[in-house]
Amino acid sequence: MTDTTESLDGTPATAVEGTGTAQSATFDEGGWLDLLQPAHLATTLMLSMGVALFAFNGFFVSTVLPSAIAEIGGGHLIAWSVSLYLIGSIVAGVTAAQLKQRFGARRVLIVATLLFIAGTVVAAMATSMEQVLVGRVGQGLGEGVVAAICYALIPALFPARLVPKVFGVEALVWTCASFGGPFAAGWMAESFSWRMAFLINVPFGLTFIVLAAFTATRREKGRETSGLPLSPLVLLSLGLLMVLYSGIVGHALMSATLVFAGLVLLGLSVIRDRLSPSSLMPHSAFGLSSTVGTGLWLILLMPVAQATSSVYFVFGLQRDFGFGPMAAGGLGAVMAMSWSLVAVLIAHIGAGSARRRAIEAGPVLQCCGMILVALGFHQGSLALLIAGQIVVGAAFGASWAFLSQMLMEASAAGERDKTSGLIPTLQSAGFAIGAAFAGLAGNGLGLAEASTNETTNMAFAVTFLIPVLWTVPAVLLARRSTRLAEGVLRPSA
Repeated sequence: MTDTTESLDGTPATAVEGTGTAQSATFDEGGWLDLLQPAHLATTLMLSMGVALFAFNGFFVSTVLPSAIAEIGGGHLIAWSVSLYLIGSIVAGVTAAQLKQRFGARRVLIVATLLFIAGTVVAAMATSMEQVLVGRVGQGLGEGVVAAICYALIPALFPARLVPKVFGVEALVWTCASFGGPFAAGWMAESFSWRMAFLINVPFGLTFIVLAAFTATRREKGRETSGLPLSPLVLLSLGLLMVLYSGIVGHALMSATLVFAGLVLLGLSVIRDRLSPSSLMPHSAFGLSSTVGTGLWLILLMPVAQATSSVYFVFGLQRDFGFGPMAAGGLGAVMAMSWSLVAVLIAHIGAGSARRRAIEAGPVLQCCGMILVALGFHQGSLALLIAGQIVVGAAFGASWAFLSQMLMEASAAGERDKTSGLIPTLQSAGFAIGAAFAGLAGNGLGLAEASTNETTNMAFAVTFLIPVLWTVPAVLLARRSTRLAEGVLRPSA
């Protein structure tokens, strides 16, 4: 089926898409209420529910795991609850595009959600931490596929004029999760049991299945697909395992070795995938001569830099400023609020030049925000810390939707699903890699052992300055990807 999509510049560009509805050939400014019209309401609800499953579950689990350990033991395995979940999520997300092409989005979403529900029930009924880990693997495998296919369905089920608004809605869901998730999980754990925080995912998952059954696309008849390439998946899994395990071992040299070896294996996975006749990723992935290649690097590097805040920001507020867990968590969510607010405010932008500037501004703002956070820790200034978090949130809010849309539209028609599904998968991989780097930096600077305020202030400041190094290539790649997009997409009329 041939449909018409809009380019980054807001002008029509013809592409071939195997599934989805025909998209508008002209740029009409769409309002937020368009997402609630009968043609889009069920799809908007389905995608929002898919994001909610992913977002709320993460906050639920991280909040109630200490309560679970108090009852069933296994505290030494707590780090694996995150590591195994991330490995399952990333590996499954990489395979989502091929699964969608082979079986259709509807069938794959239903099966993946059932796997997520099964993992949830196993974790909720666990009598040992090992059983919780089995459940977390099931959750990761299911959620990785759901998140990737939900992204792949955005350009297929929505006209291009509404795509930034869809990402704005997703950002709002994440903000609700970052604020409401910990409170809801804590209330359920205190009022009922930590098991309830797992089981609450079951009705949400069943609701998502109903929505997917009515809105997701079936497999296109006559579309042939090849088998999944095993060697890239094995290399990817081993690489992720080494990177994530580096944060568990206590020896600094061993941690650094594992990170290096893991990154090598991840690179080999990409190379091996390119040589495969049935690749998991777009063939131009991580190249420097295409919009897709450079843009995917940007999708990876920005979360790598942001991961330091995810690991140490709330910890730093408690350690250096004396905040309690609830107050520190609330301030940590300022970044998500800023992301959502900026994403909503700029979602109406239609001019290609403005969208390009928003993409290029993302890593620049992130660099400035990280520097502000580092200065805030160095000077003991809460105002600078909050300002830095706001600027970092604005960086993602300004660029993420337009960057994602640019990659979707710049992809070859037969690889659009791979590119779209790779976006949330790379985001998770970036946070995993960045967390490993942050752990190396924090441990090397002695954050855990620092005793005086001056020592900890300096250690936190340096820890937050190191990620600035990742924003420098991101700034250059953002400019290159938007310049390359001018040759791939039609210029403004």
